[in-house]
Amino acid sequence: MQHYQNHFVYFMTNKNRTVLYVGVTSSISERVYKHFHGLIPGFSAKYNCRYLIYFEQYNYIIDAIKREKQIKGWRREKKLALITSTNPNFKFLNADAQGL
Repeated sequence: MQHYQNHFVYFMTNKNRTVLYVGVTSSISERVYKHFHGLIPGFSAKYNCRYLIYFEQYNYIIDAIKREKQIKGWRREKKLALITSTNPNFKFLNADAQGL
């Protein structure tokens, strides 16, 4: 049985906005905190992906996971188009995530 909660697909980037990391989480504020402080080993830590630039919210984790997999299959250009559809200047949204 799935629980009705908030789940997120999100993009992180580095300071120069050149690297994109796509992930899924049920706590966007906690996950952004961990990325920002380099507490998540792997790709995002290696490339300093510490800044939230895009997220989508879902009621069910299965839907968020499906969306994450879909996005990961996209070319970079399509990912950038998705991000700029709501965040045209690639503003860092870390502070915004604290209220979610």
